[in-house]
Amino acid sequence: MQLYSCSLDGTIKLWDFTDGILIKTFLVGYKLLAFYTLAGSEDSVFIIIPKKIEDFLDWFQLVSVKLPKTPDQEVEAKELSLILDDIGQSPKCTAFGREGEYVASVRGLHLLVYFFKKKKVNRFPLSATSRKGANNYFTCVACHPKEDCIASGHKDGKIRLWRNFNHKREYTFSTLHWHHDVVMDLAFSVEGTSLLSGGVESVLVQWRDGSDYRKEFLPRLGSTIEHISASPDGTFYCTSHTENKITIIHSNLSVSAVIQGLVKGSDVKTGLVVDPRTKALVLNGKPGHLQFYCLQTDKQLYNLDIVQQEYIHQIGLNQVDLVKAAFSAQGNWLATVEQREEKETELELQMKLWNYDEQTQSFTLNTRINMPHEDHVTALCFRDTDELEDGTPILVTAGNDGRFKVWVLVNDSDSEKQSMGWSCDFVGSYHNYPATNCCFSEDGSLLAVSFEETVTVWNSDTWDLICTFCHPPGRIQNLCFGRLSCSKYLLGTTDNGFLCCWNLLTCALEWSAQLNVMVLQPDPLSENIAAVSRLLEGSDLFVFKPNEPRPFYIQRNVCRERVQWAVFIPRDVPDSTGSEKHQWLSRSQLYFLTETQDLLTFSTKSAEERLTPSSKQLAVEESLPMTPFSLLLGKHRHQQRSKENADLDTAVVQSHLPQDSPAIKELLHTPAHVLPSASFLCSIFINSMLISKENKSAGEVVDEVEMDSEKAEDESDEDLELTEMEQDINPTEFLGEITETKLSKYQEKQLRKIRRRDYSWVAAL
Repeated sequence: MQLYSCSLDGTIKLWDFTDGILIKTFLVGYKLLAFYTLAGSEDSVFIIIPKKIEDFLDWFQLVSVKLPKTPDQEVEAKELSLILDDIGQSPKCTAFGREGEYVASVRGLHLLVYFFKKKKVNRFPLSATSRKGANNYFTCVACHPKEDCIASGHKDGKIRLWRNFNHKREYTFSTLHWHHDVVMDLAFSVEGTSLLSGGVESVLVQWRDGSDYRKEFLPRLGSTIEHISASPDGTFYCTSHTENKITIIHSNLSVSAVIQGLVKGSDVKTGLVVDPRTKALVLNGKPGHLQFYCLQTDKQLYNLDIVQQEYIHQIGLNQVDLVKAAFSAQGNWLATVEQREEKETELELQMKLWNYDEQTQSFTLNTRINMPHEDHVTALCFRDTDELEDGTPILVTAGNDGRFKVWVLVNDSDSEKQSMGWSCDFVGSYHNYPATNCCFSEDGSLLAVSFEETVTVWNSDTWDLICTFCHPPGRIQNLCFGRLSCSKYLLGTTDNGFLCCWNLLTCALEWSAQLNVMVLQPDPLSENIAAVSRLLEGSDLFVFKPNEPRPFYIQRNVCRERVQWAVFIPRDVPDSTGSEKHQWLSRSQLYFLTETQDLLTFSTKSAEERLTPSSKQLAVEESLPMTPFSLLLGKHRHQQRSKENADLDTAVVQSHLPQDSPAIKELLHTPAHVLPSASFLCSIFINSMLISKENKSAGEVVDEVEMDSEKAEDESDEDLELTEMEQDINPTEFLGEITETKLSKYQEKQLRKIRRRDYSWVAAL
């Protein structure tokens, strides 16, 4: 029920992972690169730390750490013992042997084995290359759970099984070879009857009894296998992959489940695109695929195979890349561009148009166009209103061949069966300059195409050139129209660090700013435009409206890496945020992708609200039993208030406990086995249950108002009488006279004001 974790911050943390509660933190003081535990030593754990030597920056050590048993939540663990010196920093390069009797570690061309009882180290070196030219460098190691056997993986794809290594000179090893490239990880089954291996081939190999003749395969797991592990009961195997995926596999080598988040590939060339139907984020996924990723659930909806070719895992081989993707306004059409380029051969281009099929709930290929341009396709976009006005969708592509082409959907009359297909309707150019960007205005009436340093605006009905913009000079990198009330503006960024805004009504430059903009993204539901600039260190975000050259929101250093792409995702329900600075996020949410393929976003919610789903909060609340204790906790504190004409003498008692009471959270959200003692929680809990004097019933409040008015009358009249005559007054007689004298409501109000006024300033005189 508990889990250890280590970090580069030099701490070891103990968690209750089922509830996500931090139990204890051990302060080690070194960067922790790997963590190991043994069943026989509960008080000590093993970690890999860097050795502090200036001349050796890649020198690492395996040490044991004694974890003190104290009730404190933060404990210093400074008692370290050196086990092995000069080892690899990867957790896969160190493994513990049979029942913790020895530990094996590999680095470079050396295998080290340390025996705990003998306290001695045996070192086994290999030559750099064999006679056949194989690469003998170690990559990973695993130890047999029952026998004295060590398995090591190597860069040439070989696996060595080491035996009799307790005698330095009499050791033996056998070789297994199937992988054609680096062996990424090794793992033995629980009983040691099988050895599992994986690498760049995306194939899990099971070696029965360590025999080269008894091997089984589970192919096509998607991407490179990085880690392999076996469940303690031996029922399941688990593999993690470079594409951010975990695969759960039965021991009979059949896939049981796949845990897939955002797929991480080599490069995102399509950018971030929004599927109008599902509001999913669409981008490059597996090689040759588009992934549809749900942002709300952090799950992949499905993969769409665009290239439809088997991917060959071979370094240096030029594969077919998916480089462009765009959806029509309603999501009925999807356009993709794929390319394959050899250094000494011609460029291969192919554009595909996909139609959404309502029956299969997926996209089917409609038109395939070979070589839509003679050079690289730089941009493509649909006219947003193509499916609303005349029902004829329009697609525009731009290329480095100096052309932009207009594609329309027409009837294919040449075929025997009447079908709809795409064909080229118009070709435009401007002095044969390479076309770099293209985009439609919000109403679809204008098309903007950039040619090197010039922006051209075209009429989408007649395809006539209307005007050109070329100030200030610089190659156009990004281009977009304003929306809603700012639809008369056209914005562009140049490679020499300028952000320009042109007025389409006056055909003049409205304003420009010197800003090194890498990403320019408009919000489809507002006038807001997000610009991400890159300086020497970090990326800055600017949010502005085209009619105002001054941004209304600036966020410095949103991330350290370079931001490659950004997109606004429309919300299903507008977010009712109270902060003015977050109003630009009320209708859409901004997501951006860095060069390391980290997907980031801005949120108006607190950290606790983001980490704790509302469904989980509701489940906890509904799971409370209907008992007097649950009533005290405030389950029914939101009772129906009395109506305006209800009797004020009826007391409505409501629980005063706030929903975020720390004492209540301590009891309800913490498992019993990690709770502090009852004496520690008792005082906090009792104090939280006490009812404050300020919370009173309705009848008590009415009585208090009447008593206050009488008291105010008593005090004010008493002061008045004392100033007029200096004689003793019987308090009972005075009260009796006051009660008989009735004052007007205005007089009572004035007396209350005088009573509440602060006269403490008189003391200073």
